[in-house]
Amino acid sequence: MAQVGIMIEGQDGLNWERWKRILQSAEDFGYQCVFRSDHYTNASGEDKDSLELWTSLTYAASHTKRIEFGPLVTPVTFRHPTMNVRYATAIDDLSNGRLVFGLGAGWQDREHTKFGVPFYDFPTRYQMLDEALQLIIRLLESDEPSDFAGKYFQLNDAILLPRPSRAGGPPILIGGNGPKKTLPMVAKYADEWNAVYLNLETYKERKALLAGYLEAQGRPANDIKYSMMTRVVYAPTQEKLNALLSEEELDADALRGRGVFVGTGQQLVDQMSEMVEAGLERFMLQWFALDDMDSMESLAKDVLPHIQA
Repeated sequence: MAQVGIMIEGQDGLNWERWKRILQSAEDFGYQCVFRSDHYTNASGEDKDSLELWTSLTYAASHTKRIEFGPLVTPVTFRHPTMNVRYATAIDDLSNGRLVFGLGAGWQDREHTKFGVPFYDFPTRYQMLDEALQLIIRLLESDEPSDFAGKYFQLNDAILLPRPSRAGGPPILIGGNGPKKTLPMVAKYADEWNAVYLNLETYKERKALLAGYLEAQGRPANDIKYSMMTRVVYAPTQEKLNALLSEEELDADALRGRGVFVGTGQQLVDQMSEMVEAGLERFMLQWFALDDMDSMESLAKDVLPHIQA
């Protein structure tokens, strides 16, 4: 059995009315978690409503009781890591330990340009993320003031107060599939690996590769949690699914080949069960229809009893 949650693109029209409704629906329908992206705007097209990440997660902490939540993921370019870790631990404490701390290098140049945030080349952003993770872990784990001398980030006799209620602070999630950069970073720093849009065979390959990196770090393969974020294309009947695929000009087989879950309830259960057998522990289903709570409820009824513990 595995956990099943919803992932929202926070830059794609997310406002307070929608966020409140999505959180309440996820709680009511039995989803295990709600994650959201951290973006100012989309990579192309018109600008849409986009709630600020940490403000929206503070609301989630105080207005939900059961679900886990967090950023998927917050770019290191937007905020100094000392601020990210202060936000994350405060919200984790407020929610009684329900935040998952997703971190990433950032990838979208358009939003950086629009809002005047420096956007560096990937090697620089990768090094910034590596330093940020070292700094964050030091602040989370140390009960004494710490120093850190990085190229991009520094600490001088700094301590995180109040100390996190959870020992070690909220779990750190790193997302991505990169075999030479991302997976070694996951093995070194993360509590959860979040794969992105992988089909079954590629997932197995990447998971085996990660096991080798974990071993090199002296960590067993079960030392981390395995999750995946991917799109779901769902309809309650085959007739409605065919109509949806036709309307959006989607090819079901091609989507499945890219790791997208496509089908009616039982078809989704079959696809997801194969991933569970391969070791996947949490699904984060990318949900674009921010106003369609009826379909979100229908999917929960069709899928969750068969997949979720």
